Amino acid sequence: MNTAFFKKIADAKWFQQFIIATILLAGIVVGIETYQDGVSDWLPMLHVVDYLILLVFTLEVAIKIMAEGKHPANYFRDPWNVFDFLIVLVCWLPVFMPQMDTAFVAVFRLARILRVMRLVSALPQLRMLVDALLKSIPSMGYVGILLFLLFYIYGAMGVFLFGKNDPVHFGNLHTALLTLFQIVTLEGWADIMYVNIFGCDHPQWGTEGCTSPEPHTVGGALYFISFVLIGTMVVLNLFIGVIMNSMDEVRKEQAYEERIARKQSGIGLLEDDIAEIHDQLNAIKERLDNITQRVKR
Repeated sequence: MNTAFFKKIADAKWFQQFIIATILLAGIVVGIETYQDGVSDWLPMLHVVDYLILLVFTLEVAIKIMAEGKHPANYFRDPWNVFDFLIVLVCWLPVFMPQMDTAFVAVFRLARILRVMRLVSALPQLRMLVDALLKSIPSMGYVGILLFLLFYIYGAMGVFLFGKNDPVHFGNLHTALLTLFQIVTLEGWADIMYVNIFGCDHPQWGTEGCTSPEPHTVGGALYFISFVLIGTMVVLNLFIGVIMNSMDEVRKEQAYEERIARKQSGIGLLEDDIAEIHDQLNAIKERLDNITQRVKR
């Protein structure tokens, strides 16, 4: 088995572009098959194309495994490879097990749709975005806790302040939480604010079933404006900041791994050496800045 031959194919740019085109074709075929009444005459041909796509994906998996040579298990060390392998495996099950229960067949049909997700593993840029999202989950958890506390406090306040005037939106805690979720998305939040500023019996902003109108002119304005500013403008932007920070970290990790791979393959580019020296200088600069701040203290 010529390992170098298969590795050359797996790393070839034309092969990767061919796989990307096949993934796009798979997505188009699945989309067309959703219009079963209009394309009933084409269904046999679409099924043939679908099997050809599955064969291409199977061939890709085989080439990548054979490219590992005497250590085929290395293929499964990459989570994206495991993801690709599982999709191919699940798509083959209905072919070899045609007598399966119809409920399982429906699940396997859904797996065919997941083949479009393979575009994420095929494009390094999309893969970097997903890696950044996964890397930011721990930090996003803390931001989520902060957002939940904000929702809980404002939800309880909303029930106490506006429960009688606007029971539709603030009748109880869980209704208030749903209302705050709507407000934080900036969907119709001004209408809800005016109901509680002018009272539920107002001819323009009133609500049906109003029994205890109780306007809160100043308190209502402060409540809603402060929640929108804190919840939307501050807390939600923290999520964006966490993701952007994770993207920078993933980008640096990928650049470092590429430099290591180039050195191991004997391709020592001058750009890599300059980038490594630049990183070292930045690290030295950060240490000098820390020492300077300590001296000033």
